[in-house]
Amino acid sequence: MSDVPLVPGTVGEHASCLLLKLGQVVFRLSEAELVDEGLRVRHYSILQALADNGAMSQLALGAFLRIDPATMVSSLDDLERAGLAARERDPQDRRRYVVDATAAGREALSRVNGTLDELDGRALADLTPAERKTLHRLLTKLSAGPTLPALFDGARS
Repeated sequence: MSDVPLVPGTVGEHASCLLLKLGQVVFRLSEAELVDEGLRVRHYSILQALADNGAMSQLALGAFLRIDPATMVSSLDDLERAGLAARERDPQDRRRYVVDATAAGREALSRVNGTLDELDGRALADLTPAERKTLHRLLTKLSAGPTLPALFDGARS
């Protein structure tokens, strides 16, 4: 079936349908790549956010990543059990937790980033380097622009 597009027929005329299906496929491939590290994509996102921003309150981390509180708690539980992240009471406000990646978490993150770089190469192999840069630039523009984040955040409230 490799000659059949992932989004066949006129369904592919809708960019939203293309993005949805491609996102599902890349998510599934990413999850399969991360399983050897005992991680899922949401765990990776948390560790990378901590690496990018330093220690954060659990609430701020969830808001930053747009992860609901229940999923954040269970994900942090997973990361703590694996020794990849640690939660401590915030000395400024003992009701809150501050989360940070451990040394083991930073090491795992380094390996996972290499794995995801390799996956990017395989998943985007049909594009030239210039097309990959353009795709990345356009996806970043959509992600960081005012429209999609506002639509998503409005749908969640």
